[in-house]
Amino acid sequence: MKIGVALRSCVVVSALFAVMQGEVSARSEFQVFSQANSGRGVDCAMCHAHPNGPEGLKPGQIGSLNAQELKLLGLARTAFEPGSSVENPILNDFGNRIVFELGKRTFLELRAQPELLGSLLSADSDLDHDGIPDATEFLQGTHPLSSQHGAPGALFLHNLGEQWFPIVMLAVATALGLYGLRHLLIWFSILTDQWSAESSSSEGD
Repeated sequence: MKIGVALRSCVVVSALFAVMQGEVSARSEFQVFSQANSGRGVDCAMCHAHPNGPEGLKPGQIGSLNAQELKLLGLARTAFEPGSSVENPILNDFGNRIVFELGKRTFLELRAQPELLGSLLSADSDLDHDGIPDATEFLQGTHPLSSQHGAPGALFLHNLGEQWFPIVMLAVATALGLYGLRHLLIWFSILTDQWSAESSSSEGD
């Protein structure tokens, strides 16, 4: 009985090492391309749950997974066709989105041509709602799950479009405030002139 348990444990450990090697390899190719294409520093957190990738014992890495998470990992690795809902515990939402849209088979094939990933992802997917499609963020080396991380110009235009009404109201309030201040100063100047004239008149008498 103990021998059988030990054998099963060895099989599981071997499988996990194989998984780790596959994930690290996949991560490397996409990460290296994104970094080279964008000129930005890109870590594993773009697609993985942990910034150092799937291998290790830290939260989000394979060595830390419990039985339920290992089961989810196994299910995710059988999602060969697009449209399969996956909750891979060593991937973040963007990584899981890639598998959902493309399927594991296509994803593995893309390891030889990681530059094609951006063109195959949906142009409508924007997980962080910052106005920059996830595919574009991959190509630009920015984080698809952080609304504060993206090309500054694109983020500015998006925020301007989202906040145009408060901005217009602020501009109107500022203009009205300056208008009122100008007339207040004019009125104060008139009063000062009147006081000066009356003072001069009193001194003349």
